[in-house]
Amino acid sequence: MSARQRGTLCVFLAAVLYSIGGLCIKLIPWSGMAINGARTAIALVVIGLYLKLTDHRPKMNLWVLVGALAVCGTNILFSIANKLTTAGNAIVLQFTAPIFVILFSVLFFGKKPQKLDLTACGLVLGGVLLFFIDSLSAGGMLGNILALLSGISYAGVFMMNDMPDSDPISSVFWGDVISAVVGLPFLGYETEFSAHILAALLVLGVFQVAIAYILMVEGLKTTPPVTASLVSGIEPVLNPILVAVFYHEMIGPVALVGAMVVVGSVVLYNVMLARHTEPSETGGAL
Repeated sequence: MSARQRGTLCVFLAAVLYSIGGLCIKLIPWSGMAINGARTAIALVVIGLYLKLTDHRPKMNLWVLVGALAVCGTNILFSIANKLTTAGNAIVLQFTAPIFVILFSVLFFGKKPQKLDLTACGLVLGGVLLFFIDSLSAGGMLGNILALLSGISYAGVFMMNDMPDSDPISSVFWGDVISAVVGLPFLGYETEFSAHILAALLVLGVFQVAIAYILMVEGLKTTPPVTASLVSGIEPVLNPILVAVFYHEMIGPVALVGAMVVVGSVVLYNVMLARHTEPSETGGAL
């Protein structure tokens, strides 16, 4: 297996592990902040062991901090959003991240968007609007807004490699440190600590946060951004399926159409981009 194939496999496995987050968060009857504090505290143990085994000391500079805040924001916003809206809404709205990657590339790196970029942005924003229309009756407006904000911070996670003086694994480490410090005090408000809750937290911390982030960081070293985006498309599909099967939660019909528009637009955008652009020139795509 080549280095590129191994990288693609790492990205795929990371996306699969990310997808279990919605179900596990739904199964824990805690606030989103408490869940995120506990899972990132557990994740820190695993990431700390990984850093020690690879003899990698966590670095800190301005851009590592920016990446850490993106990781922290993604963790917190997604956890809270899952409690305020459906898991399907949360993950698909977070999957708008590639569009924000395009916007940030324009704003901060001066990259002029192509017609394909603008078309994709328009379609995705249209899909997002369908979520908000559906949430007016479902009562999940705040959750949808937070999920969309998590898409913005998630874009920052994918751009960590492009930041000057960046060190993505250090950003992941410090992002989890901030998440744990902010979230752990909320555990004091929780009263249920059954075995299934602790098991779900262990799965979240070890697999859905720590190992998933490690795999993604390693995979993106050799996987072209377009390929990584296509492979990661399994997450917004698998996440609501798992929740529907094991938690019996369905997203509304209008939001379902929105999900198809968002996911379909991002995947189609990357397919068309791959046909017209060499992998080495697609650094602005996710």
